[in-house]
Amino acid sequence: MRNTRAVRKMAAPVDLELKKAFSELQVKMIDTQQKVKLADLQIEQLTHVQKHANLTHAEINTLTDSTRMYEGVGRMFILQSKDDITQQLNVKQKTAEEKIKELEKKVYLERSVKEAEDNIREMLLSRRAQ
Repeated sequence: MRNTRAVRKMAAPVDLELKKAFSELQVKMIDTQQKVKLADLQIEQLTHVQKHANLTHAEINTLTDSTRMYEGVGRMFILQSKDDITQQLNVKQKTAEEKIKELEKKVYLERSVKEAEDNIREMLLSRRAQ
């Protein structure tokens, strides 16, 4: 009887420590999954902007320089030169490309979750060895 009580008393702190580690991991995983989904949605939207700018640029290149072009601003249209519109489209494409690269670098989010999982596995293995 005494032996089992001593084992139960020692197991309780370990269980609390593991529960705490698991709850922290769960919170971290949910947070990371939300951030990854958000980054994926942003990448998808930016690629759409990039494709739209690319297609518009291709259509504008087929037009002559004397063609009147208008840029939509809110509820009105402003007369712009072909060079101005082409420059704005190039800036839009570059900005979208840079943001996509920046968002794709956030793979560290997934790595942090894997590291936390590995730490808990190590903790479990060390507890089993004891």
